Amino acid sequence: MSATAIAWFRRDLRLDDNAALIEAAEDGRPVVPVYVHDAERAGSAADWWLHHSLAALSRALDKRGAPLLILRGKSSEVLPKLAALVEAGSIHYTRGYTPAARSEQEAVAETVGDDAIAHDSYYLHRPGTVLTAEETPYRVFTPFWKSCVSRPEHGRPAAAPETLRSCSSATLKKVKAELPVTSLDDIGLLPTSPDWAGGLRDTWTPGEDGAHARLDAFAESAGRYASRRDFPGEDATSKLSPHLHYGEISPRQVWHRLHDNVLAGEGARGAEAFLRQLYWRDFCGHLLFHFPEMPSKPLRDEFESFGWKDDTDALNAWQRGQTGIPIVDAGMRELWTTGWMHNRVRMIVASFLVKNLLVPWQHGAEWFLDTLVDADLANNSAGWQWVAGCGTDAAPYFRIFNPVLQSRKFDPGGDYLRTWLPELKRLPDRDLHEPWAATDTTLRDANVELGKHYPKPIADLADTRQRALDAYQAMRSLLQSPAASPGSSAG
Repeated sequence: MSATAIAWFRRDLRLDDNAALIEAAEDGRPVVPVYVHDAERAGSAADWWLHHSLAALSRALDKRGAPLLILRGKSSEVLPKLAALVEAGSIHYTRGYTPAARSEQEAVAETVGDDAIAHDSYYLHRPGTVLTAEETPYRVFTPFWKSCVSRPEHGRPAAAPETLRSCSSATLKKVKAELPVTSLDDIGLLPTSPDWAGGLRDTWTPGEDGAHARLDAFAESAGRYASRRDFPGEDATSKLSPHLHYGEISPRQVWHRLHDNVLAGEGARGAEAFLRQLYWRDFCGHLLFHFPEMPSKPLRDEFESFGWKDDTDALNAWQRGQTGIPIVDAGMRELWTTGWMHNRVRMIVASFLVKNLLVPWQHGAEWFLDTLVDADLANNSAGWQWVAGCGTDAAPYFRIFNPVLQSRKFDPGGDYLRTWLPELKRLPDRDLHEPWAATDTTLRDANVELGKHYPKPIADLADTRQRALDAYQAMRSLLQSPAASPGSSAG
């Protein structure tokens, strides 16, 4: 019988289509599933999700016969010790592509050598493998996507072993005596005082079963996706993003389920539109792999000299959903309550922060990472750079979302606004999107006093739009001035 193998779980918290687990358990050899928790924390909402995802994974592994070990410490320190104690011949894991994940797996490889065996399943295409004809990274999505879809179809998902063989109880007892084994509760991922996670509990079911239930529901209604995905008051999106982020379902599993819909002609247009979004996810991972500075540094260097304003009061009002701009406030309150925000609204609130308020995009990105359950570093960074106009495939800076027009277009009946802004629910549709323009009589009849029941706008949309355009032109003028040219002299 071959030696024991370790299955090191990272952001692949599932059993099915998990190559690391499947190969670790090959030939029925003993397998030790392990999760290593170090002191570096994710965002608060992400911590909540991680707790429940690990709990679901632990229950699933228990049913298969191999309990999940949770260790504290650095992976490069505890995994070699674990391997020695259980006499493991290999450590199987899924590659990560954030700078921290790459550093972690490189450190593990240095300590255990060839016994560390990497697998790929986090993206449809491994970052670094989709390049231009000149062997350079794609910087624009459409040619990247075309290159991806021209390749062979993705293999069918693989099922996990029905049973897993664990180490002996004596060996596991020795492990617990000699290593920093801990419990999920002791990691301290859940909020306590106060417990603010009620909205998350009401909205989500973390874990592999929850991921498949979400996919099943979306597959039935995917036909609406292409035409209705931009309407935040409707349930027309997949909400699979946190499940994909934590690897509770693989992108290959999602791709095949939706691709099968296309082949069957069931909501083909909507399914195809969604499949394109899976490749956008790949593109974001591809960008972070090639440009690891992306979470903090603009990918267009000229934006280093942009005239951002560190306006703490404006940032705080935006974070609390108290800007006085209904669609912005609704989105920020949805985020705070559920740990998620509709994608169209994410673009609107981001544009308002970085363009109307001129707050640096990094501040918005940091807030999203702390409050989103799908706080994916690659997607989040690429999204904020796209809105700010400083990414590789970004919207032009001068494309400034008008939140009122966006609100009227995509929430015409006000369903989304009334859900998250109950203090405005009695306003008629024509005034709901910009209550500051309503007559005194209309406000009084709706029991709305601006500045008391709901904030007055913290920014004039027309004035701040022009200010943003002026700041952009100032940046361009600075870069075009003789003093900014590489060959210029200071005298």
